[in-house]
Amino acid sequence: MENQFSRMELLIGTEKLKQLRQMRVAVFGVGGVGGYTVEALARCGIGILDLIDNDKVSLSNLNRQIYALHSTVGKYKVDVAKERVQDINPQTEVNSYRVFYLPQTAKQFDFTAYDYVVDAIDTVTGKLMLAEQAMAAGTPIISAMGAGNKMDPTAFQVADISETAVCPLAKVMRRELKKRGIKNLKVVYSQEKPMTPISNSEVSVLGNAESGNRNRQIPGSMAFVPSTVGMIVAGEVIRDLLESE
Repeated sequence: MENQFSRMELLIGTEKLKQLRQMRVAVFGVGGVGGYTVEALARCGIGILDLIDNDKVSLSNLNRQIYALHSTVGKYKVDVAKERVQDINPQTEVNSYRVFYLPQTAKQFDFTAYDYVVDAIDTVTGKLMLAEQAMAAGTPIISAMGAGNKMDPTAFQVADISETAVCPLAKVMRRELKKRGIKNLKVVYSQEKPMTPISNSEVSVLGNAESGNRNRQIPGSMAFVPSTVGMIVAGEVIRDLLESE
């Protein structure tokens, strides 16, 4: 009998479909990359999704983020995401947290409760803490490296952090993880050399105001790059979960 997962069932079978319904995945950051990851995980029938982000949808998100519409501008991304996920699959349990994941807020989350963790945030301190907490709990994690200032979606690949090159964020992560005694971390990264954003004071002020950080350089971004990364991340999560039992 046809159901919304009939096409998936043809590929993985009934038992694997049931397996995914028992899984709980935490997605930290539901912006350009994380939003598309959540979309794919919901459409794959993941049973419980924890969504963590304190950002609201802004006008400049409309060019690349799946939850960004004129009707959602000003709303919390996790709230919009939760509503959409439950419209996709009403059986999915969605836990939404309006909070930025930082060392100060890390203790709010029990990583032993998750079957998989997705790192789609953009702060180095947060990404390092996610890796530390996930590994201490023995929970699989995948981390998205820099997707900003890139134009080639075909250049992204999955690798261990030790095998990465070119990506500035991956370079910093390799160094800092090594200091913490963490040798391995599954990542999605690109060997495309980042472009230099065209200087535009109006865009820079807007971007910095949105991020809450007036010192950080705001990267440029296209619709087809973060979405590609998000789908790659989701694909790795699903494959790893199916192979875990």
